[in-house]
Amino acid sequence: MEEQYSRSELLLGHEAMEKLRHSRVAVFGVGGVGGYAVEALARCGVGTLDLIDNDTVSISNLNRQIIALHSTVGRLKTEVAAKRVHDIDPEIKVNVHSVFFMPETADSFDFSQYDYVIDAIDTVTGKIEIIMRAQAAGVPVISAMGAGNKLDPTAFRVTDIYKTKGCPLARVMRRELKKRGVKKLTVVYSEEEPITPIQGSEDPQNGRRSVPGSVSFVPSAAGLIAAGEVIKGLIRG
Repeated sequence: MEEQYSRSELLLGHEAMEKLRHSRVAVFGVGGVGGYAVEALARCGVGTLDLIDNDTVSISNLNRQIIALHSTVGRLKTEVAAKRVHDIDPEIKVNVHSVFFMPETADSFDFSQYDYVIDAIDTVTGKIEIIMRAQAAGVPVISAMGAGNKLDPTAFRVTDIYKTKGCPLARVMRRELKKRGVKKLTVVYSEEEPITPIQGSEDPQNGRRSVPGSVSFVPSAAGLIAAGEVIKGLIRG
């Protein structure tokens, strides 16, 4: 294996590194959580990455998103992330999908091509569609629950959706997935009770009544944890 991954190979072994090089992972949502997941997957040498997000980098992303810099403001997050991946390893294949993933756009994606899926978007309808499509294709998926309005990065856990507690998003997802007959789903979620923001901020453009508060060290932790679970799953598989 290349010198670039020699430190990883010391822990994972040559066979595992080869598995990663021949794996394809889709990351839905390349923001605070997904951006760090992409970073970790690239630095572990995952051979093919599909990046799905229709958003552009904004000034308000600078406090927590790894792809957000003053030089990238206004650019598509997928394209910024792809360039960063190629700067890490030019041999990684990156498929860019600058679309808003919803049931209406889901047919554009063949989930059977993926070896693993990370759901790092924040719309319930889109999350459910990702999960249903991945499970129908027999592809493992890890779904990120709420990381907003949290301050404790040590409170994240990896568990089944039906064992979560204290997370408003997980509560909604449990209810909706149960309706659809989904028996299990691996999630990364925080046991920390959400903090009420000091001052609310409306964001009607994104269909939110208020924008959650967020800091640099919480969504990043969720993204790295999710990526770690994917790496372990790919190696074991």
